Amino acid sequence: MSEKMTKKQNIIQIIKFALFSASAGIIQLVSFTLLFEVFHLNNTVSYIISLTLSVLWNFTFNRKFTFKSAANVPVAMLKVAAFYCVFAPLSTWWTHEFTDMGINEYIIEIGTMAVNLVTEYLYCRFVVYRNSMNTAK
Repeated sequence: MSEKMTKKQNIIQIIKFALFSASAGIIQLVSFTLLFEVFHLNNTVSYIISLTLSVLWNFTFNRKFTFKSAANVPVAMLKVAAFYCVFAPLSTWWTHEFTDMGINEYIIEIGTMAVNLVTEYLYCRFVVYRNSMNTAK
């Protein structure tokens, strides 16, 4: 398939990514709530564990169905991990800053998830799967 995708294919790809990310977001919010409210783990620990669960879910489905990539799984996963080596510390930092300002943890979590949705899509589209989109059978 040509490297250039049609406008329709791009829109479908964005919609798929958003839907899988929404399902990952549900996993993240539910696990964050359980860890934070039920198990009384601190905000940072709850966030990192819930983020990890959602990333694993999102990676699996977006690789197969959104980007349809046959790329080497460990390499693609390492590239996504590199994204989160930057995103997780930054988002943890701004979570602390905003919580110290008195902003509700759930508002911060939802805002962070929105930033994650946009930046992760762009990173996956143009870095992780740039040369391997639509290569899976």
